[in-house]
Amino acid sequence: MNSASSVQKPDLSHLPSHLAIIMDGNGRWAKNRGLIRSKGHLEGLSSAKKIAQAAAELGIKYLTLYVFSTENWKRTEQEVGYLMNLIRSHLRSEFEFYKTNRIRIEHLGDLNGLPPDIQAEITKAREETKEFTGLTLTLAINYGGRNEIVRAIKKCASLDYIDKITEENFGTYFDIPELPDVDLLIRTGGEKRLSNYLLWHASYAELIFTDTLWPDYTETELYENIIEFQKRNRRFGNAPV
Repeated sequence: MNSASSVQKPDLSHLPSHLAIIMDGNGRWAKNRGLIRSKGHLEGLSSAKKIAQAAAELGIKYLTLYVFSTENWKRTEQEVGYLMNLIRSHLRSEFEFYKTNRIRIEHLGDLNGLPPDIQAEITKAREETKEFTGLTLTLAINYGGRNEIVRAIKKCASLDYIDKITEENFGTYFDIPELPDVDLLIRTGGEKRLSNYLLWHASYAELIFTDTLWPDYTETELYENIIEFQKRNRRFGNAPV
């Protein structure tokens, strides 16, 4: 692997404003090493911190990580419990990391469907970091794209101006109204599907799928993926030039 000094970094004038990542492969990473799945999730958390710091240092404005989906509740009680504890402990212990990197925390998903203490930790993290002006790190916890759309519909269904809802103003009913569309969506772990992630926001996202399991995903590969993004011709429905 190249040394840190020789690693090619992306063009800082053409970064994705909103980067979204499906962090897949923790369980397989652990299995390949004869470890229990929880060890993979723990290592995956370490990777998430490294990538968040790298994104912040590049100057990316928004990073959204798929932490726990509405479908993940189907996993074993033991694994769900471990993941909830990992989320809980991370939110409690990482304020200094966020402060050092000026990272603002946001949450995407059905907050009311989470345990009350985790709801409180998410609320506290958002409040404590709300003045930070660097990267906005959005944690998608108990999140599903269809679920978010349905909840948005319910919010506006009783309005007397429902016939005036447009694509532009409908977004104001989402969990984070100011969250911009995704420019680049990366999925690790070799699978090639969206898995109900940011279905509205990723309508015109550039997609990159990598076989790298999430705990092995590095800052160098992040740079490579962004450089690939920068080579693409984003037409948004226009004819090729």
